[in-house]
Amino acid sequence: MQAKWRDSSSAIRALGITTLVLLVWSLAYGSSLKFQWRNANYKGGSFKNILVLAINGSAAARADFEDRMAEELNRPGLAVTQSYTLMPRPDATPINMNDLRGYVQDNKFDAVVASRIVKFDQTWKEVDPGDFPFYPYYGTFYGYYAAVAPVVYDPSYLEKETDVQVETNWYAIVAPESQLVWSGTTDTKNPRSEPKAVNSIVKVLMEAIEEQRLIPGKTKEAER
Repeated sequence: MQAKWRDSSSAIRALGITTLVLLVWSLAYGSSLKFQWRNANYKGGSFKNILVLAINGSAAARADFEDRMAEELNRPGLAVTQSYTLMPRPDATPINMNDLRGYVQDNKFDAVVASRIVKFDQTWKEVDPGDFPFYPYYGTFYGYYAAVAPVVYDPSYLEKETDVQVETNWYAIVAPESQLVWSGTTDTKNPRSEPKAVNSIVKVLMEAIEEQRLIPGKTKEAER
């Protein structure tokens, strides 16, 4: 009986460790909503015709982000347009303000969802600090090298940490100059790749946008 209890206790500890590892992994590699704000003074109605705009110096990254946002925003009764389909621009070229106003007015958009990167930090973290005191092997060069080289050349010795924050603002196109309805900032830690980062960011944004009822939630039929 005692042996069985030890076995079950070990299993519980193992399960706890596994759960903790998964939790840490999800926090380290996912996106989260760092901040959001809703304009309580906005009294307008629902939105039907939305322009998605990624303010990004890279034309390819702009298109990728707008495509994912448009894909997730799309649902019956809602028209969503990516800005690059109307206003293509090469890398590092901003859209002319007069052109932008004209496109918004001519296409009768009632909302613009604009996103931009507000923070992109990359740092190197020393995973194994290697604060070696003067161990005996310090006495000779060969002993020292033989002891520390495997640590230094291990791929986990230095690890690059990336922190990306994206600000997204939802504007209602109302006179005279539009009105900010909602703003949210996502925080993404250590994205494995740009597509995965975009997917993670868009997922978090959509959860917040639906929760704020800026658009209706997707029905099960629409998700198929």
